[in-house]
Amino acid sequence: MTATTTFSDAFLRMTERHAAWGAQQLEAFNEFMPTGPWTADLDQRLYRQAERDLRISVLGSFDTSDGSWLWGWANPGFGGTPVVGAADEIRRLGEAHGIPEFTTDLVDLSAFDDPRFAVETLVFGAMGALGACGYIGVQASAEGRLYMVPDDPQVPRAVPDGITLPRVLLTGAGLLPGSSARAVVAGYFDHHGLTSRQEAELISADLPGGATADVLFDGAGRVASVRMRNVTR
Repeated sequence: MTATTTFSDAFLRMTERHAAWGAQQLEAFNEFMPTGPWTADLDQRLYRQAERDLRISVLGSFDTSDGSWLWGWANPGFGGTPVVGAADEIRRLGEAHGIPEFTTDLVDLSAFDDPRFAVETLVFGAMGALGACGYIGVQASAEGRLYMVPDDPQVPRAVPDGITLPRVLLTGAGLLPGSSARAVVAGYFDHHGLTSRQEAELISADLPGGATADVLFDGAGRVASVRMRNVTR
């Protein structure tokens, strides 16, 4: 296990395309989940929080004492069982796209400026790559945090909305240092199956309901503005 201070380019390129819709979806998921005590039955793939039950899959665990992340597929207690199906899929995606963070069993995040923020970024990237509808992180022991993704149709899916879209795209474009704002915007439209029209400094797309989004970029490739046309309330 070798400590690193940054994520790989392959991880960033994968994650940036999921940043905007992932942030919107995570917001929807957090609004859906009630606050309260939690329990988990990993053999049954069942997570309960404040009387709400969800089917889940384990991604992995984070050791706060040494800043290490262990994927569920590499955990001797979970590996090869149905509860780590999401982690198994992440490893397959990592192999297919050359993403070392997804294929290394124990990822050392201790050299990051903020290892706890780094693990949230890693899990967020996994959520996006999977197309999952959120993720859950809980304190499972004094020094260990367990991360899961829901695999349950009752969780609502966020949809494009002309009123909130400017905030969603700007939030996504600012999440990852070094990310491409154009890739973030294009990834959002692709995820929702919206045909986009790309020019040198502009990406446009028609949203459900008739609104049109025009996303303008400045000379540095940053989002300069998001203009909405034909938006109805």
